[in-house]
Amino acid sequence: MTTAAPSGGFPHRLIATDLDGTLLRSDESISSRTRDALAAATAAGAAGAAHIVVTGRAVPWTRHILDDLGYEGLAVCGQGAQVYDAGEHRLLTSVTLDRQLAGVALAKIEAEVGPLFLAASRDGLDGEVLVGDGYAVTGTLPSTPLSDVSELWAAPLNKIYIQHPTLTDDQLAEAAQLAAGGFVSVAMAGEGIVELLPLGLTKATGLSLAARRLGLKAADTIAFGDMPNDIAMFAWAAHGVAMANAHEELKAVADEVTSSNEEDGIAVVLERLLA
Repeated sequence: MTTAAPSGGFPHRLIATDLDGTLLRSDESISSRTRDALAAATAAGAAGAAHIVVTGRAVPWTRHILDDLGYEGLAVCGQGAQVYDAGEHRLLTSVTLDRQLAGVALAKIEAEVGPLFLAASRDGLDGEVLVGDGYAVTGTLPSTPLSDVSELWAAPLNKIYIQHPTLTDDQLAEAAQLAAGGFVSVAMAGEGIVELLPLGLTKATGLSLAARRLGLKAADTIAFGDMPNDIAMFAWAAHGVAMANAHEELKAVADEVTSSNEEDGIAVVLERLLA
């Protein structure tokens, strides 16, 4: 990681924030303090800092949050697979999962750990999230029941979600990586959320594309996150900030640890840098 050069009243030109467990509180709201700190940072200096949301959620599970926020910038969704223009409600780039490789990956993982509970995110602005029997969806996000596993392969996918009846998320992610890491990328994005992605895809992939559209670089960037799927983003950015509630793997590679998402951890850092 490098050190960002000062720019006006704020030392970074780009602020990249994860959503769940980072920018969002547990009720999916953003505090007024955090909103104010982001507004101050994006207004500081001659040009102000840009803010990019970088989330594991695909666009259909992200768009309502961005709309509620009045967010009109770029968002990186689907673990880096999608770059979305929130102001124009337009998908700028999208990377899909090779379904043949994904099928091989699933078979290899199940050969090691036994049957999995499955869900999948279809590509596109309105792509459905298909949820199979036994898969536990976090929160109240919209989904479509998956009655036949063969339906997984009927349309392009961004990712496949996997759960296991007895293994922990860490154990499942490790087993999936060992069994199928040559076919897909494996990401752990939250409690009960282990994902199979296009090989080589990370949040850093999408963030670098979005930043380039704004004429910005890794050296300009401060990034905030809470889970192992943010590790690549921290490696790309000049400065990585883990939330107090973050996974220990992310804390281990962070440049600093701030307060939790419930305690305005992003605002704490931005206010200090603005002072």
